[in-house]
Amino acid sequence: MEIWAIWLIIAGVLLIVEMLTLTFYLLWFGLGALAAAAVAWLFPESFVAQALTGSVIVIVLTIFTKPLTRRFRKSRGFKDAVDDLVGRQGIVVEDIAADKPGIVKIGGDTWSAVADEFVGKGETVVIVNRGSAVLEVRRWGGSV
Repeated sequence: MEIWAIWLIIAGVLLIVEMLTLTFYLLWFGLGALAAAAVAWLFPESFVAQALTGSVIVIVLTIFTKPLTRRFRKSRGFKDAVDDLVGRQGIVVEDIAADKPGIVKIGGDTWSAVADEFVGKGETVVIVNRGSAVLEVRRWGGSV
């Protein structure tokens, strides 16, 4: 099998896994593998050039992701849907302990959540703050 086809398969697998996980981490690796496939098609003998091209693409895209997203967030009309979660109620799906995050279901979505006290499965909570990927919750009816 040609090396460019192997790079193309790797890129396809990474992009499919990215779509399934929705983490945004594997997208850049998939694009790097796609660039390596293009270089492998042009220069099939130079694995170093292929790997170097893929690595540079991944590094550059990773470095410029934060400034790009920051620019989008500051643009007019941008509203992060996660900000709307603060003040909403949710149901604990997995116990939350003071030292261990749990899982909370809000609407149809599940989120990782932390609390200052133990909150058991099935209890109602209110979202008091949001982090980048973890919500801070309190037992419903407590001081908010």
